[in-house]
Amino acid sequence: MGIERRLNQVIDQFLESGKITGTVVLAYQHGKPIFRRAAGFADREAGKPVEFDTIFRLASLTKPIVAATALAMVDRGLISLTDRVAEHLPWFQPKTPDGEVADISIHHLLTHTSGLVYDVALEHLPDDQAITCGLLNTDLDYAANFGRHNAVPLAFRPGTQWGYSFATDILGAVIAKVRGGSLEDAVVTYLAGPLGMADSRFHVTDIARLAVPYADSQPTAARMSDPYFAPGDAEWTLGFSPSRIFNPKAFQSGGAGMVGTADDFLVFLEMLRTGGGTVLKPETVHLGLSNRIGALVSDPGCAFGYFGAVVDNPEEAITLQSVGTVRWGGVYGHSWFIDPANGLTVFNMSNNAVEGCMGAFPDRIVEAVYAA
Repeated sequence: MGIERRLNQVIDQFLESGKITGTVVLAYQHGKPIFRRAAGFADREAGKPVEFDTIFRLASLTKPIVAATALAMVDRGLISLTDRVAEHLPWFQPKTPDGEVADISIHHLLTHTSGLVYDVALEHLPDDQAITCGLLNTDLDYAANFGRHNAVPLAFRPGTQWGYSFATDILGAVIAKVRGGSLEDAVVTYLAGPLGMADSRFHVTDIARLAVPYADSQPTAARMSDPYFAPGDAEWTLGFSPSRIFNPKAFQSGGAGMVGTADDFLVFLEMLRTGGGTVLKPETVHLGLSNRIGALVSDPGCAFGYFGAVVDNPEEAITLQSVGTVRWGGVYGHSWFIDPANGLTVFNMSNNAVEGCMGAFPDRIVEAVYAA
């Protein structure tokens, strides 16, 4: 059975089950398409189909885009990986568990070794103390929101552990400060503009093309409420707010705040796979796609670079992906990987939190790609 038939079977199975509402699945090898399909509904209730130019809320697909923007600024000498974050953001000085002001660097933010962590408890503090982690709506700017973390100890001393976090939101604040404008302005200037990623923004370029988000439910996915909080036994319990993207007062979340299309994101991933193109130095991309956390572990069998997890032991990672594969996802329903050894760039975008990111759907896509 060929890859096209296998992937079509996976997509059809999940659409028929109702676990996936709409999706775009792209698989490229050595820069050439081996599979492209848009299927299901961008708005199920309205009968509106997903198209290749459907705009999705990117969630953590924002992170590698913002990381690449930061690295483009590193290449230009505007910031350094060793810069202390407090030098750029004097209002951000959280403390280590033993009470010292933490020495957090740009490198720590990029690698999720800063001591910051995604913690649902932060969102449920009293209103004047609560910290929005990038998905919930807010009228606060970076300083007003994240300055509150100065009163909350870090989970660990920077550099001693790996912990998935909103560190890329802080990185976005650094980028905006150094650029002297908005984070979106920097992303467009250094990355999205040169690459022609016309819909990859912190605002919606065409509301008519925006997919409705759906949440895992039984027997089929349910249209997401606003705000939405997953059940306590879910893999992701931080709150969602689909309307956040329409609020110009909300800080531009470097970790979760962008929208974009599948073809935009393909251009971005292919830029990384092929060494940076016109936007990043080849040596910078090589750094970002390799282990930057030493002996620390992000997931079983995986280290972490600047763009995502790096598979260094496929058996421990329980994956068919090659050693050196870089992978991550986005909690609104996306999962991606670059396998340099096989020249593969593969990902799914969906409007299903969290099935499209951490459910069986992306796993079955990986299996279908590697079955040959």
